[in-house]
Amino acid sequence: MDSAELLAQLADIHLPEPVGFWPPAAGWWLLALVLALGLWFGGRWAWTVWRRRRFCGQALLELERILDAFAAAESENRDAARLRYVNAFNSVLRRVALTHFPQTRVAGLGGENWVRFLREHGNCESLDRDLAAALSHGRFRPTISVEADKLHEFGREWIRSTYLRPRRRPQPDQTAGGLKVSVSDA
Repeated sequence: MDSAELLAQLADIHLPEPVGFWPPAAGWWLLALVLALGLWFGGRWAWTVWRRRRFCGQALLELERILDAFAAAESENRDAARLRYVNAFNSVLRRVALTHFPQTRVAGLGGENWVRFLREHGNCESLDRDLAAALSHGRFRPTISVEADKLHEFGREWIRSTYLRPRRRPQPDQTAGGLKVSVSDA
C-alpha cells in the first residue's frame, strides 16, 4: 500500500458537538447559589427595615394623637388632662418597649427602674429630672408639672432611636463559680 491509498482511507475531521446550555458548569451553580442567598438575605433585611419603619411611624402617629388630644383638652381641668397625657405617653413607650424586649423584663418595670430602662435602651438626651419624675411617679400624683412639648420631643427621640438604630444582639450571661456575671463585667 502506498501512501496515497492510506490517505484515501482516512475519514474527514469531525467537529465536536457544540457545547449545550445544560448542564451548566460548576462555577455557574456556585454563582446561582451566591445570588440566591444574597437575594434571600437582602430581601429579609429589606423586609425587617420596612417593618421597623412602619411600626415607628405608627408609634409616632400615636404620640401625635395623644398630644393633639391633650391640646384639645385646654378648656377642661388642665391637671387632669396633663395626667391623662402622661399616662397615655407612658403607655405608648411601654408598648414600643414590649415589642422590642422580652415581656418579662419590661412588663413589670415601674418607677425609677422604668426610667433606667428607658435610659439604657434608647436616646435619652432630652430626658431631664422633671421628665423622669413624671414618667416614673406621675400616674400616682394628683397633679403633674411637666411640659408636654418637652415630653413629646423626648418620646419622638426615644421611639426613633429604638426602632431605627441597628440592633445589637444581647450578650449572654455567664456563670462564674455559681455567681451570675454578665459578659461586660468579666
